[in-house]
Amino acid sequence: MTITHQDLRQFTGTETYYRHSLARNYLYTDGVQYLAEKAGAYWLVDAIIFTQMEKPFSHSPKLAEFQCWTLKALEGNRATLTCDDGNNNIVFIKQIPFTDFPLKEINLWLENKVLLLPSEH
Repeated sequence: MTITHQDLRQFTGTETYYRHSLARNYLYTDGVQYLAEKAGAYWLVDAIIFTQMEKPFSHSPKLAEFQCWTLKALEGNRATLTCDDGNNNIVFIKQIPFTDFPLKEINLWLENKVLLLPSEH
C-alpha cells in the first residue's frame, strides 16, 4: 500500500500506546503503528529503539529525553537514518543499504521512551 505524509497528518495525539515486543520499556503511538503497518516499516521502529542500547544513547540522560530521527531515501533504494538532539546536533548516522520505504523522508521523535510522529506531540 502507498502511504503519504497527508495520511500521517491525521494523527494528532494517540489513543493507544503500543509496547515494543523486545524492548518492553519503550512505547510507540497510533501514528507510528500505522506507519509501521502500512509502510512495512517495523524495521525502522526496531532500528530506532535498538539504537537506544548503544553509545552515546545509553550513556546520555539528555539524549534519553528527546531525539529527532530522520530517514532520508537515497538513490538505489538506499537510505540514511540520522538522529539529532532536537537542536540539529547530529549524534548518530546509519546507512541503510536497502529499503523500499515509500516516502522520500520521514521524521519521528523519541521522547521519554515514547516513539511518535511530530504531529502527535
